[in-house]
Amino acid sequence: MPGKIRQYFRDKKEDAQDYAGNNGVIGKFVAVVLLVYLLVTIVLGIYWSSEPEAFSVREHTRAVANEMQREPITGFATTVTMIRIAETLLDKPGGYLSNDIFPPGLWLDNQPNWEYGVLVQLRDLSRAMRKDISRSQSQSAEDPDLIIAEPQFHFDSGSWAIPSTEAEYRRGIAALKRYLNRLSSPEQANAQFFARADNLSNWLGDLETRLGSLSRTLGESVGKASVSEAVANVDADNPLNEETGGGDIKTDWTKIDDVFYEARGSSWALLHIFRAIEVDFRKVLQDKNAISSVKQVIIELEGAQGEMWSPVILNGSGFGVLANHSLTMAAYLSRANAAISDMRDLLSRG
Repeated sequence: MPGKIRQYFRDKKEDAQDYAGNNGVIGKFVAVVLLVYLLVTIVLGIYWSSEPEAFSVREHTRAVANEMQREPITGFATTVTMIRIAETLLDKPGGYLSNDIFPPGLWLDNQPNWEYGVLVQLRDLSRAMRKDISRSQSQSAEDPDLIIAEPQFHFDSGSWAIPSTEAEYRRGIAALKRYLNRLSSPEQANAQFFARADNLSNWLGDLETRLGSLSRTLGESVGKASVSEAVANVDADNPLNEETGGGDIKTDWTKIDDVFYEARGSSWALLHIFRAIEVDFRKVLQDKNAISSVKQVIIELEGAQGEMWSPVILNGSGFGVLANHSLTMAAYLSRANAAISDMRDLLSRG
């Protein structure tokens, strides 16, 4: 009997050792899998963080026109460019990342901010297309496909499912394609694109406020005095005693790269939009002597898309040793905004 007891405990000990050994193997296997997964997501994250290259609007317009076997009439370039911009948001490396809930998209923030900058410009232009550019006057009917496209691009940019953001944006793309088909079809002449000075000026007015806000936020990377506080300190009775400025407003250091990449996305989208405008609004731009202003905007937006050689967004002081990428971007956008203001002035003249 004692021998059987000893054998029983010996068997139990061997079973425990086997169990511990198996657990050790499983633990090592899980650790290796997690390590491989982590390495793969890091590599994918680096690849997905690359910004899409700029494309030639004229070449793309010609290619689509040939594929559709249509004549690239007025409005063709702008509509085709809007479609290409929207498709780039969804089909670039990694796809659309703003609503990702798994790594590496979950922890990437530069690309989602870039996407948001592109999306804002796409939304503004789709609204201008529906409200002004596709209508001959205030009492004319809105285009049925642009009625669909404009709200689709305003859908929640962070919805993961039921419905997903990608599905809603693709509905907007499909509506733009239907509009393009009707616009360029001789048999369906019920889609319009009015390349008038007032239509262009209305959109440029909205764009001025967008770029002005971006430039201001980029400039606040080093802290700037608050105008509202400075005005509040004005002494109407004795101007010699008034304060010259208010407290500084400074972008939080964790948001510096967010604002920068939003500006990069906006300038990428606008670069292509202005190249399309140069094609579709050529006649009115020539009549108003505004061609040089458009080209100046394009030059500044191309500068804003310069190659990034630094792995991080540097935030040196304005005249410090280190570079300040935000101030560099703000300079390009401010000059582009100044050229847009000149454009609006020229377009408003008789």
